[in-house]
Amino acid sequence: MKRVVMLSVVVVAVLALAVAGIAKEGEKNSGAELFKQHCAACHPDGKNIINPKKTLGKKDLETNKVRSAEDIVKLMRSPGPGMVKFDDKTISEKDAKAIAEYILKTFK
Repeated sequence: MKRVVMLSVVVVAVLALAVAGIAKEGEKNSGAELFKQHCAACHPDGKNIINPKKTLGKKDLETNKVRSAEDIVKLMRSPGPGMVKFDDKTISEKDAKAIAEYILKTFK
C-alpha cells in the first residue's frame, strides 16, 4: 500500500512539473500561481498528503523549525523523504521565494 501511495505521489509530482514547464518563459507568476503549479498536488490547502504532521500551517512549520521564507526555500532545495526536490533549474530562486512568502502569508 505504501508503494502505491509513493508511486502516486511521484506521478502527481511529475505531472505538476510538466504543467509548470508549459508556462511561457519570462512569464510572471505570483506566489499563489507558482504554489498551485508546483506544490498544491501534495499540499492541498496547506495540508500534507505524505506526512500529515508536517503541514504548511504556522504551528506545524514552527514545530519543525521552519520560520522564514529562507527556511522554506532551503526545504524545497533539499527536502526530506517523500518530497520532490526542486532545484534552481526547476524553480528559480525568485520564484521559490515567491512561493515561500505565499505559504507564510496564506497558511496560518
